[in-house]
Amino acid sequence: MSFLRPRIQQRLDSLVARHEQLMVQSADPEVLARPERLAALQRELGSATEVVGRYRAFTKLLADIEEHRALADGGDELAELARAELPGLEERARSEADALIDLLLAEQGDDRRDCIVEIRAGTGGEEAALFAKDLCTIYQRFAARRGWTFEPMHATPTEQGGFKEILFTLRGQSVFHYMQFESGGHRVQRVPETEAKGRVHTSAATVAVLPEAEEVEVHIDESRDLKMDTYRASGAGGQHVNKTESAVRITHLPSGLVVTCQEERSQLKNRQRAMALLRARLYEAQKRAADAARAAERKEQVGSGDRSDRVRTYNFPQDRLTDHRLNRNFALSQVLEGKLEPIVDGLLQDLRERRIEEL
Repeated sequence: MSFLRPRIQQRLDSLVARHEQLMVQSADPEVLARPERLAALQRELGSATEVVGRYRAFTKLLADIEEHRALADGGDELAELARAELPGLEERARSEADALIDLLLAEQGDDRRDCIVEIRAGTGGEEAALFAKDLCTIYQRFAARRGWTFEPMHATPTEQGGFKEILFTLRGQSVFHYMQFESGGHRVQRVPETEAKGRVHTSAATVAVLPEAEEVEVHIDESRDLKMDTYRASGAGGQHVNKTESAVRITHLPSGLVVTCQEERSQLKNRQRAMALLRARLYEAQKRAADAARAAERKEQVGSGDRSDRVRTYNFPQDRLTDHRLNRNFALSQVLEGKLEPIVDGLLQDLRERRIEEL
């Protein structure tokens, strides 16, 4: 009986060997003298330690199972005891194998990272802007349910209380793991409050979920690559808005990317958050380039990640949310309360199977 596919076991064996290399490198004086290299090494070592420890315990469990199987072939009292204990050990091994696969998959991607969420109103005018606000509220409630921290970064409000765009950071345990499926086009069907004849209108918004990158993962030469402008924040904020140039706009000259942040009263904090957003966008661009290169090598597209793809439809008159990737319907009223788990669990299971195949 095999509990792990051969390729997955090979990957785990390789990870054990890599862990031993990292342990040796972490004591190397040359590495210790380079803070950036040491930080990257410690981060890789930390993420591998849990998997390696669990795999070693799993290997010991497999040895116990083999010992019980050998004993079970006898006809004495010890053999009878071994046969009685064997099913429980095998069930435990199956459970540990699943847990190991999940840990290994988490190491392959960005599952453990915090993330930056960008919501932008699409077609539909003010109704699209109100829908963008609704999406933000859903994610805020989902974050509260999971114990995450919600940090506003930038918003462009509209006259009727919606948002042309809104950006925020989510921090907590395995944030990107659960939020990654929100990226894409979201469509809403409902009767606007201003609609006198009760006709259903269709509007849209787009969502981008970016894993937060660390400084050592994205190289930015701040003296040459950046142009920073400050200006007075707009929107709510009282007298502070009109008197202090606390809002920050950063242009990344090599790529042309522009990021802004105005939610904090401190210019320094706005700059820090804007830099975090810039790093996340550059990291995402690097990921996309790597994905495209891998797809070209295999001569097939491995998920375009096209932001224009429609992922969900929110039908208010019928209290129905349709996730087009799962081809399933859910109660919209539950989703509006931030209860995204039934949808996310289905998408996670699908992703897990695809990642296992890729391993």
